[in-house]
Amino acid sequence: MKQPQNILPDDDGGGRRIIGLSLGAFALFFLLLSRLWYLQVVNADDLLNQSENNRLRFVPVAAPRGAILDRNGKVLVSNTPSFSVAVIPQDVKNKEQLIDNLARHLNLDRKEIEEKWAKGQGRAKYYPLVVASGITRDQMEFLEENRLSLSGVNMEMKPIRAYTNGALASHLLGYLGEISEEELNSERYQEYNAGDYVGKSGIERSWEQYLHGTDGGRQIEVDARGRFLRTVEETGSSVGNTVLLTIDLDMQKVAEQALGDRAGAAVAMDVNSGEILAFASAPDFDPALFTGRMPPEVWKKYLEDERHPLENKALKGMYPPGSTFKIITAIAGLEEGLIDEHSGIECPGYYKFGNGTFRCWDKKGHGHVELRKALRESCDVYFYKLAERLGVNRIAAYAKRFGMGAPLGIGLDNEKGGVIPTEEWKLKRFGKKWFQGETLSVGIGQGYVLATPVQLASMISTVANEGTIYRPHLVRKVIDSDGKVLQEFSPQVIGKAGLKPQTYRLVKEGLFAVVNEPRGTGGMARLYEVKVAGKTGSSQVVKLRDSKGDVPYRFRDHALFVAFAPYEKPEIAVAVIVEHGEHGGSAAAPVAARILRSYFEGKGVIRKPVPKPVLQEEGGESVAEPDPGGESGSR
Repeated sequence: MKQPQNILPDDDGGGRRIIGLSLGAFALFFLLLSRLWYLQVVNADDLLNQSENNRLRFVPVAAPRGAILDRNGKVLVSNTPSFSVAVIPQDVKNKEQLIDNLARHLNLDRKEIEEKWAKGQGRAKYYPLVVASGITRDQMEFLEENRLSLSGVNMEMKPIRAYTNGALASHLLGYLGEISEEELNSERYQEYNAGDYVGKSGIERSWEQYLHGTDGGRQIEVDARGRFLRTVEETGSSVGNTVLLTIDLDMQKVAEQALGDRAGAAVAMDVNSGEILAFASAPDFDPALFTGRMPPEVWKKYLEDERHPLENKALKGMYPPGSTFKIITAIAGLEEGLIDEHSGIECPGYYKFGNGTFRCWDKKGHGHVELRKALRESCDVYFYKLAERLGVNRIAAYAKRFGMGAPLGIGLDNEKGGVIPTEEWKLKRFGKKWFQGETLSVGIGQGYVLATPVQLASMISTVANEGTIYRPHLVRKVIDSDGKVLQEFSPQVIGKAGLKPQTYRLVKEGLFAVVNEPRGTGGMARLYEVKVAGKTGSSQVVKLRDSKGDVPYRFRDHALFVAFAPYEKPEIAVAVIVEHGEHGGSAAAPVAARILRSYFEGKGVIRKPVPKPVLQEEGGESVAEPDPGGESGSR
């Protein structure tokens, strides 16, 4: 008998499928609940912040830098408003198209925009990225007209530096530039952001921490398209501190005008404090050009100028001091008892040493020469013979007593230290022994001897005050925005020369004769209301004794002059170098005279214009003519 057929479906397979689907649905539902719990409970704060960041934006407000003033409170550097183009990467739909539009319509370098964009990659995408600074009115109008199509682009107002006197004191004040990648990664600039401007040289760089204020900002609300709706919160920026310099603006102007378009430097210093009253390097440059996009043709002009306008010659220029160094040689001779005021030699116009002949600048010779005459007429033969007796090591020891051969710590970055050679120095530097003939060149400030204008000003200042070496400095005070003095700098003694009073007297008498007596080489520095003492110098760039005709500019001797005044009670010292000026008395001494005159006019000591020096006649020769021509050893 057949079993009845089961017409109902098999329950086992269907049940398993239903159970599997139910479990899958339950697992999915569990995952959704877990995710919801994670988002709303565990990660709620982070998501809230992200949401707020999409709705709220922080717009930084740059702090104005502190002003830089001269010693009398006259403005040297201040601030002026400027507009920049900033991009918020998060709001940019098409980066490449936007960069193309900005480069084309704002006349910007596409590569430069890309580099700035890349520099800001590490920051939040809603943080404004500055791609162009100092835009023109036409560029502003274009941005306003195309605001809707240029998504993510904003204009920001930022204060930029205003150099009240143009290029005046440009090497001293320095300039600003956009912060570099290397600087951003350094500890010194850890509080800065890409696109910030920082000091790159001069006072702007060395006093950056005081001049740079504290940035503020605004928290704003924007819509879904990134458009401004309202300001939620605002934090004000704090202006940087004011830096009051030791520089006298009027003297600085005179120093730069006196140098003119010639390459060189001039430093004026208070002999009783070390305060720098004028600090000029020529030719100058326009610091305002560095805060924006430097025109290529201007940059090329700066680089190709053989006078090197971007070099701070007062601080970093190292020159053979020439006959100004005879002051040190004379001091060494007096202190070592090798000469006195009556010690004399005969100068026939040359000095034979070994197989060589060392010439005096005056080929006819100076005849019988004692110390006063040797300084007054800058007799090379006198100092050749004295240097031979002293030896290079003793000369170097006295030069170092006056702070030469090392940086003085003036307060600016990259100060050079010059060179004061010794036997050991040459052996270490070149691996060669010292030859005695080289000592003769050192005795007149040639050979390996190098000094900066700041060092020469310090040296003559120390002679003037009879032995106290003050640290040269450029800043008197740092003052905050409320007028409170944060720092005030007093004179700092960094050494004592330790010479006998008689040594100072004899050397200073010789320096007085240089400027004020017949045949003195520094007659063009003479002031008729104030007694000036000084020393001329010419230093060879290359040896061209047998050259005929005009010597090319780059091969001509440098002209130097150092001085102090008043002679009876010194207040101010000056050092001047005119590159390739040839004669210290005719090229450098008049510059010093104008600086000294400006100082004493400011004090009310001098009120009338100075007449031209009158050439006195003695024996049929012009005896007050500074630095007569001829083949110079050094004068």
